[in-house]
Amino acid sequence: MILSVQSVKIVIHQKKEEKMIATALKIQEATGDAVTDFSTMSRASQLLNERNNMTEEEFINAIWDYSAHLSALTATLVTSVCLTKDQMDSMVDTIREFDELGKEFN
Repeated sequence: MILSVQSVKIVIHQKKEEKMIATALKIQEATGDAVTDFSTMSRASQLLNERNNMTEEEFINAIWDYSAHLSALTATLVTSVCLTKDQMDSMVDTIREFDELGKEFN
């Protein structure tokens, strides 16, 4: 079977699109997993059930806690979809190095 250059380019392009779609679906799934995570849902439930018993400051802190938890978990799960284990380990090492540098300047 002989393929033309154009045919090969089309096949390669389709494979890239398939990978991009698969990654997008995994990102969507990771985001959904973060929202439906037990810890996230517990925080949301607490906010819903206790909102009338909280002071304004307590409510603001609870909203901040929920938001911070959800965004951190979403970022973690999405990052794990987009990076290999080695890339993730390298990123964590770099973050730790920057944290240590920051401590030295403080």
